Amino acid sequence: MQNQVILSIGSNIGDRLQNIEKSIEMLHLQVGTVIKVSGLYESASWGFSSENFYNCTVLIHSQKSAKQILSAIQKIEKTLGRVKTTANYEARTIDIDIVDFNNGIIDSKNLQIPHLQMQHRLFVLLPLKDLGLDYLHPILNKKINDLILDCEDISDCKFISKLHSPFDDVRLNQFNYIAIEGNIGAGKTTLASKIAEDFNAKIILEGFADNPFLPKFYKDQSRYAFPLEMSFLADRYQQLSGDLAQFDLFKDFIVADYHIFKSLIFAKVTLQSDEFRLYKTLFDIIYKEMPKPDLYVYLYQNTARLLQNIKLRGRSFEKEIHAEYLDKINNGYLDYIKSQANLNVLIIDVSDRDFVKNQSDYLYIIDQIKSKIP
Repeated sequence: MQNQVILSIGSNIGDRLQNIEKSIEMLHLQVGTVIKVSGLYESASWGFSSENFYNCTVLIHSQKSAKQILSAIQKIEKTLGRVKTTANYEARTIDIDIVDFNNGIIDSKNLQIPHLQMQHRLFVLLPLKDLGLDYLHPILNKKINDLILDCEDISDCKFISKLHSPFDDVRLNQFNYIAIEGNIGAGKTTLASKIAEDFNAKIILEGFADNPFLPKFYKDQSRYAFPLEMSFLADRYQQLSGDLAQFDLFKDFIVADYHIFKSLIFAKVTLQSDEFRLYKTLFDIIYKEMPKPDLYVYLYQNTARLLQNIKLRGRSFEKEIHAEYLDKINNGYLDYIKSQANLNVLIIDVSDRDFVKNQSDYLYIIDQIKSKIP
């Protein structure tokens, strides 16, 4: 799960609107995915005499810790020309504060969350209400409407205009069903999970961890290949046929970290010829009934990177996976893709990308998916 973070942004020096828009862009590129942006508000400076401030709040999803986010936003402030002094209140080109982090409480020397003054400031509360979140102050135990009613700030905080959100033009819900595929260790589950969180999608994750044949297979492939592949096929069919048929009113589309055709790809690599013929007969019957994805995304990673990822995640039953096996699986996927003339396929080489640590790599993948929207 990604961290859900609310930030308050303000500016009262120079081109205030441009400063805020640039800070949102930099947050999206460097810190985390900007999910929602409030309206733009104007209010008098708070605690000192100066030009009026423009303010907004944003909701972001980020893999970074609160400490890492604080460091990142301080760098953004510096890049945008903010010069900090010892004064508590002063004019500034940009000011970015962490208002909330996972609706939790942090009390350290350099960081207090929720922000200690947020309940006293309409320029924080009114934009926060715009985000449409079911926000509950973790210390005061008050919802946003009650915080506004109880706020003693009498300053004129007025709505100016709407603000553009970086994902306003990314309509992944144009797809009903996206399948994210890739070799073992390619990152398909991580990517599918991030997309589901960021774009309000129903997620379908393969439940491989509960398969009792998997650890046995990696130790003795010839003996356990057939029961393993048959059990996977049965589990995948049962899960997909159920989840794809169940419409969720509260989700915009479906994203899965596998497509059932992977069953045939792996079976072709692991089974003996006579076993594979029997397996394919059963698979063909099942495959005809399964819905096909509107977009099939294949994450390609070179074998060296796959082995590195497998080692890092430390699953004991995967220690016996060898490069030759991964090469065969990859070739099986590529052969399948070549044979599917009617499938909307997107191949993304992620061998030199880390879409968990590097936000820009994740946004690159989203741009690639966006390019396939019909």
